Amino acid sequence: MAPVFAHGQLRLYLLSLLNEGPRHGYEIMRDLEQRFNGLYTPSAGTVYPRLAKLEEEGLVSRSDDGRKATYTITAAGRDEVARRQLDLGDLQSDLDRSASQLAEEVRSRVKGEAADLRAELKAAAREARRVARPAGEPMSGRAGSEFERQINELRSSARKLVRSRRTSEAVRAEALRIVREAQQRIDDLS
Repeated sequence: MAPVFAHGQLRLYLLSLLNEGPRHGYEIMRDLEQRFNGLYTPSAGTVYPRLAKLEEEGLVSRSDDGRKATYTITAAGRDEVARRQLDLGDLQSDLDRSASQLAEEVRSRVKGEAADLRAELKAAAREARRVARPAGEPMSGRAGSEFERQINELRSSARKLVRSRRTSEAVRAEALRIVREAQQRIDDLS
């Protein structure tokens, strides 16, 4: 995955967010996630060290509210944001470009995963048709055990894909559509 921020850009982005008003670290992470339409979520290990550095530089101040820390931009931080308005414009353009690249990477990955899943489900449907038996006829022998094996493989593959944290909602929806289509085609055989 391509880097989201170039060198020094996250620092400037954090200052610009805090220039809009005080925020908790978690709120900053959520703002960044929303900025990238959920395609990028910074870790606490990315955000908090940079906030601490900004605090050391006197550009933000931190106040503790129980378990949460609130970060507020200082006058020196506002001065830097004002001086770097041109850089902020460039930063917004760069972030738009980064968001587009992330979206394209996700689209490509989803397209590939969906194509793989479609191929697996089509193969399973072909195999199911190959070993199909007339309704009411008991399954026995090699065909019966092969059918059961294929059904179990399909079930396992589909569940594994859908339960994976790396699987996007688009792929899950496509998997469900394919399973429903396979079910309809099997229903049409009877």
